Amino acid sequence: MAEIPKTQSWIGELPGTLRMIDQTRLPGDFVEIDCETVQQVWDAIKRLSVRGAPAIGVSAAYGTVIGLQNETSLSRADFDLKLNEVTDHLADSRPTAVNLFWALDRMKNVAGGMTDATPAEVVERLLVEARAIENEDREMCAAIGRFGAELMPDKGGVLTHCNAGGLATAGDGTALSVLFAAVAAGKKIHVFADETRPLLQGARLTSWECQQRDVPVTVICDSMAALVMREKKVQAVVTGADRIAANGDAANKVGTYSVAVLAKAHGIPFYVAAPSSTFDMSLASGDLIPIEERARDEISHGFGKQTVPDGVDVWNPAFDVTPAELIAGIITERGVITPVNAKSVAAMIEPTSGT
Repeated sequence: MAEIPKTQSWIGELPGTLRMIDQTRLPGDFVEIDCETVQQVWDAIKRLSVRGAPAIGVSAAYGTVIGLQNETSLSRADFDLKLNEVTDHLADSRPTAVNLFWALDRMKNVAGGMTDATPAEVVERLLVEARAIENEDREMCAAIGRFGAELMPDKGGVLTHCNAGGLATAGDGTALSVLFAAVAAGKKIHVFADETRPLLQGARLTSWECQQRDVPVTVICDSMAALVMREKKVQAVVTGADRIAANGDAANKVGTYSVAVLAKAHGIPFYVAAPSSTFDMSLASGDLIPIEERARDEISHGFGKQTVPDGVDVWNPAFDVTPAELIAGIITERGVITPVNAKSVAAMIEPTSGT
């Protein structure tokens, strides 16, 4: 089995650099990029060089350090203003993934609690916190894998949509952690990866990760999901999530809702795998989750090839919301939430919720 490179790494001490895999170049080219300014981190998140809610959160935490590490000569008052400027800018990169805001709030809370510290001391502590966020995410991925593996069939196909693997987190992923753990436990799992239009995260990234881990994988077009279910090639579905409301409604890459509806129609359990940091307990339902709309040319000129005539409208929401009633269980690092409703979510998440 090939060694799996880390999605992002902090290089050096202070001042340091955030190095990350440029996921827009996979699977054809493995390229790492170094971010030395907060704008470079913002750009990497916006253009999807780094993507996946947990990985975005980790990157934002390190991005906060990058934005402040050369500002230690400022007065503490000016430094605090700079902190707000940096975190506000990073928060503007993508609106749906709640881990982004969770990580930034955590960094601001750390700095806010150090009222008597110098800017240099604050930056040192923020780097410690960013590393803690990364390490905690790795541990959460492992726990999600352990809980989720028990839900997977001993033998059969499991469908996933988009990419919720190591590329989307600091560890083995959320949905893919479940599958990797199931395989490690001896289960004979065959992954069916939805292509995931328009940016093909399933075809480009999920299949690449499965290949790196020697896990059997078949890529299908999004429109083939119903057929593989009808032909009984799939016994379970598991996806990640970018934000989960208090009632269990889950936002994930657009097309996930369709897969959940199809799974329900075919009597196949549909699971969501996500850490507690992905829950937004301030939102009563998925109707309140902000949905990012991306550029027209991702559809009209996908990967440089024009496929839509000039002048024709294009709608490009990046996410959709799967209602809680379609979800058999939400797999978290604390256990599996089932049935999926406001009461069950609160019992698992709310006592120590950071949102």
